[in-house]
Amino acid sequence: MLELRGVTKRYTGIPVVNDVSFIAQAGEVTGYLGPNGSGKSTTLKMITGLIEPSEGQILFNGIPIGANRVAHKQRLGYVPEEPHLYPHLTGIEYLEMVGQLRGMADREVAHKTVGFLRLLGLHGDRDVPISSYSKGMRQKILLAAALLHNPDLVLLDEPFSGLDVNSALVLRGLIRSLAARGKVVLFSSHELDTVERVSSRIVILHKGRVVANDSIEHLRMLMSLPTLEGIFSQLAVEQNTEAVTQEMMELIES
Repeated sequence: MLELRGVTKRYTGIPVVNDVSFIAQAGEVTGYLGPNGSGKSTTLKMITGLIEPSEGQILFNGIPIGANRVAHKQRLGYVPEEPHLYPHLTGIEYLEMVGQLRGMADREVAHKTVGFLRLLGLHGDRDVPISSYSKGMRQKILLAAALLHNPDLVLLDEPFSGLDVNSALVLRGLIRSLAARGKVVLFSSHELDTVERVSSRIVILHKGRVVANDSIEHLRMLMSLPTLEGIFSQLAVEQNTEAVTQEMMELIES
């Protein structure tokens, strides 16, 4: 179980994440939603231990993650929003490096690396430098690196970015399967349809604060809205999107 208790992050005194509390249970997929700039990626980076909260606590299985950061990171798999990779390495070299840094046995690293590259359609490009990879290919490498060591906590920040339709379907099924195997899965995405299909519950962030934390079905019932898109628009979108669309069309045609 992942638990955030009153987590706040300030930069120059301004809170970008403000008193955020929620629980992501093992065996469930928790969707973490919000407009750009709402604090989603900052939250995920705090959960990884990459940045420190200004206030509050983050616990995994009841233990503060700061108690033993090395142990926490060994249980963690993280796909960041931006694919920061070593461009001079090939795909297979990068995954081998990650496996070695994770302390995995050479035989296990070789077996899993080849398997991931084959299943993700990258085996033919395994010896090509990552600098030549497309955005989608880099995203697949990040995903493989995050799951190589069979983590207990999986954090996915816009994991569908750049993926083709087939790969996105594979990832959607994989997210469900990870949760079914007892993992804690927290993922942030702008693809509301995908979030709705795979998530057990959702947390919606707006201006750094939690404005919803519930199952999708319960939110639908409470708000009398049939879709997650409608719920999200009601809680976290400030603009009248139809009016903006109409004004843009008038501008285009003027």
